[in-house]
Amino acid sequence: MSRPEFPSDISREDFERVRPMLEAARRKTRPRKHDLYDVFCAVLYFLDSGVPWRSLPPAFPPWRTVHEYFTQWTLARGDESGLLERVLEHAGKAAMIEPLHKRMGQGAVTSADAQRTAAG
Repeated sequence: MSRPEFPSDISREDFERVRPMLEAARRKTRPRKHDLYDVFCAVLYFLDSGVPWRSLPPAFPPWRTVHEYFTQWTLARGDESGLLERVLEHAGKAAMIEPLHKRMGQGAVTSADAQRTAAG
């Protein structure tokens, strides 16, 4: 099924370059019901628009599905940046990293900023 394009969408060609990174995060339990491209574009829309999860356009996969992928892609793994952050950089969507941090409640504060604030 074809869906309308949104300004936040990434091209299929650019997506294919980051697909292996996203695929590696998935537990292989059953066949995928939704196109990973559509899920990723829904995450981009969420970050770009600032809408609540439940307000994702119906052209995207169900919001709970998109939220589950978002959760998997943003899990902290040690000191390394989250998978979604690395994918955004690799896909040329680095401008989406600040909205990602805001959505995750991190703002744009770095650990160095926090240490300076704590030190007074």
